[in-house]
Amino acid sequence: MALVRKDVDTLPCLQRLFLSFNNISSFEDILCLADSSSLSDITLDGNPIAQETWYKHTVLHHMMQLRQLDMKRITEEERRMASIAARKEEERKRESHKQTLLKEKKRLTIGNIARQWEIQQNRIALEASLNKDKENEPCQINGSAAYVFPEESRSLDTILSSAVQGLSVLESHLVEVEGDTLGLYGAGALECLDRNWSVQTAAIIATVSFMFIEFDEIVQVLVKLKTKFPNCVHLKFKETNLVALQQFSALAEMHRMEQLTVDPQGNPVVNFALWKYYVLFRLNHFNLQKINGVKITENDIVKAERLFGILAYVASSELPHYRMLSLFGESRKKQFHYLLEGKGKKSGVGSEESSDNRRSGGESTARAMLNYMTKDFHTEKLEEIKERKTFCQTYVENLVKEAADINMKNESLQKLWPQMFIELVRDAVIEIRNKNSYMKLCLQRITDQKQ
Repeated sequence: MALVRKDVDTLPCLQRLFLSFNNISSFEDILCLADSSSLSDITLDGNPIAQETWYKHTVLHHMMQLRQLDMKRITEEERRMASIAARKEEERKRESHKQTLLKEKKRLTIGNIARQWEIQQNRIALEASLNKDKENEPCQINGSAAYVFPEESRSLDTILSSAVQGLSVLESHLVEVEGDTLGLYGAGALECLDRNWSVQTAAIIATVSFMFIEFDEIVQVLVKLKTKFPNCVHLKFKETNLVALQQFSALAEMHRMEQLTVDPQGNPVVNFALWKYYVLFRLNHFNLQKINGVKITENDIVKAERLFGILAYVASSELPHYRMLSLFGESRKKQFHYLLEGKGKKSGVGSEESSDNRRSGGESTARAMLNYMTKDFHTEKLEEIKERKTFCQTYVENLVKEAADINMKNESLQKLWPQMFIELVRDAVIEIRNKNSYMKLCLQRITDQKQ
């Protein structure tokens, strides 16, 4: 049974209404009765709606004119309780609506970030492909020559740029704290590490999740991360462009890490069969407990040492000492000098060294050689080396020019010296030829000097 507004309008003097046992299951079916100002008594018992916990409070809240409900007089206390319950229900609905809006905004934002990430990756792949084609042009595909036409590449680049501009109306990054997990979506989210976090919030963060952020950009904020969130023990990476084992070496900047999760999506490095063992070996001083949710065993640690111990030893033995020292802090420099002097064990694959380093919470000298340099940092280093090379070249050229000038002057002096010597001797002989006059001249010079 369902009533409509016109039913109520045709009964302007309606005072008592008996609707018992009419199979009314929704309050929406009788909501129009709230518009009847004359209605004072209604019965709804025997209907499914009367079995609901919110039944009385909802009816009294919407039908304030009622005096009796189900043949029972309505008290002021019941009206008050109904009003309180209605307010709570309204607040709950508003909060639920707010949460729904927030979830939808989050979904749209993450979708936008994902599309921007895909466009960025496509652009990088396109540029790499174009560069490769330029190097190998013309290339043979299925026996025929293939060329890249500039107008085609420009049109695709224009399309990608237009797509980015269209997406820019939405948020390009998202920072979310959910429980003890900090979620960072998009490169712009890394800026949150520069904000002032409350001590309580920073203390509860145990997991940090990175999505749609280049790993090289994450590397640059790892020191800030461990400073801001000292209790962070779990890192998650999804769509971060982890492509090489060497990149995991950058995580040595973290203070500690008990769990590491690398999602296969957007991280090709997980396709390498030995990536987990490299992580275990390189980050051995962290005492990792789980990788991708799988608990680490002693056998895994031993296997990692066997697989990559020699690699670390070769890296440390082949690297010049001055380069090693540039990688260490003061404490590690002292340890390295200790090893060089023969007082300690040679850095390498020894199990004793591994256990000692685990107990001391530090990484071995050999492991420290397996470090990672980001592309930007590598570019900066190349620029720095180029500047030093230019400076050294200019300095050497100036030295050579100065040496050439000195040599030229020396040769000129050697040519002029015989004649100069003859003139000096002749002048001296002429000057002392008259002994008395010479003595008077000398005395006069001495007197003039005293005055």
